[in-house]
Amino acid sequence: MRQELRVAAYAVCVQDGSILLARWVAPDGTRYWTLPGGGMEHGEDPHDTVVREVEEETGYTAEPVALLGVDSRRHTRQRRLRSPADHHSLRIVYEAQVTGGELRHETGGSTDRAAWHPLPAVPRLQRVPLVDVALRLWRERPAAGRMLTPPGAPPDSGGVPHRS
Repeated sequence: MRQELRVAAYAVCVQDGSILLARWVAPDGTRYWTLPGGGMEHGEDPHDTVVREVEEETGYTAEPVALLGVDSRRHTRQRRLRSPADHHSLRIVYEAQVTGGELRHETGGSTDRAAWHPLPAVPRLQRVPLVDVALRLWRERPAAGRMLTPPGAPPDSGGVPHRS
């Protein structure tokens, strides 16, 4: 099986009790809320990746203020017209503050909308599991930057597709 590694950086931007999310459009057209962020380009620093991705997906300028942790996930990825791949996602999660810009939606990218959501409303959103992992990292701030899955719990919830 082909092996794939994708490294990405994401921002947890919380302001006035709301979190900034971008709506990811899955390959099948289903939409899921996710953190603003995305894949690193070759040679790019993760700090620069998250700044670039927040601006691309939301219109905001953001400044990372803390490294919250790294989420590591491995799963079999079905690929169109090709055999499945052993996919490993490393997702670097930062806390970031919005420092400028204006909210807008991305055009021509992997997301179609950006919006602020009150933190208490997040559990009712259709979202990727990374949102829950990142909010837990933000709330608990584990010293090692890693959230361990409780015994007996699946590493991801509900069969929601991964946004690697």
